[in-house]
Amino acid sequence: MTHIPDYFRSYPNMNSKSSLHISLNHIPNGFRAHRHDFLEFSFVISGQGRERINDTMHAMVPGTFTFVLPYQVHEIFTDPGETLVLYNCMFSMDLLMEKNQDEGFLAWMDQHDTQPSILLEGAEQTQMTRLIEDLANEYEHDEAWKHSLIQIKLKEILIRFDRIRRRLEGISPQVRASTTKQAAVWPMIQYIHHHYQEELSLSGLAQGFNMSASRISELVKETTGQTFVHFLHDLRIRHATSLLATTDMSVAEIALEVGYGSYNTFSRVFRSMKGVVPKDFRKRRIELRTE
Repeated sequence: MTHIPDYFRSYPNMNSKSSLHISLNHIPNGFRAHRHDFLEFSFVISGQGRERINDTMHAMVPGTFTFVLPYQVHEIFTDPGETLVLYNCMFSMDLLMEKNQDEGFLAWMDQHDTQPSILLEGAEQTQMTRLIEDLANEYEHDEAWKHSLIQIKLKEILIRFDRIRRRLEGISPQVRASTTKQAAVWPMIQYIHHHYQEELSLSGLAQGFNMSASRISELVKETTGQTFVHFLHDLRIRHATSLLATTDMSVAEIALEVGYGSYNTFSRVFRSMKGVVPKDFRKRRIELRTE
């Protein structure tokens, strides 16, 4: 029987301004194969195990820092008699790439396909532990400048990771982001995330990113595991389910808000993905809240 990895579509605090969640987790029995469309890093504090990312396995021991790209399938295995204790941080690409910034962080992500994890020891391990503890502390408290500090601390953690990774792989500090296919993919994926409420098409993306429509279709499928159309519908319907559950907007208003010009199209797509029409979905959510 074919095993299909779980697809996680949300995490705590995802819809806030500081769209990041960090926690210290104890994993005695591993964690099942899964993927998601957000970014993630982990840092092992104690215990031993292994992690598979796509087809690559690496050890998980104290000091292991792992950076997982969106849509990569990953699974954790805990060694017998061990409990892995690790920080896990999930966050949106938006925290790395705000409007009017250059695309360095997004293109930089490409370079971690071949080196998703590193082992930190000695002073470097101590420094990374402190940085991650500082990020977790900032996340737990509501102080002035919280959003800005979370961004700063997150970027410093990833920059420290990249510097060490470069040194271990012998990459010159002057080498900029790669020019492989993924360097073009991440800005494009982020563009779709930002503009899915608008009228998007492969031909429009082809013009904006100077690629053929067929090439864009191929890259989106390779990266997300979904066709362009399904990927676009998935983003829109996720937004719609949130609005149906938390607002008094009419179904027609929600259809327009998430990018559908036609109520009938919205209702048809929603039913194909959720098994019910939008009005019934909202009714069920209201009934669950009142039980």
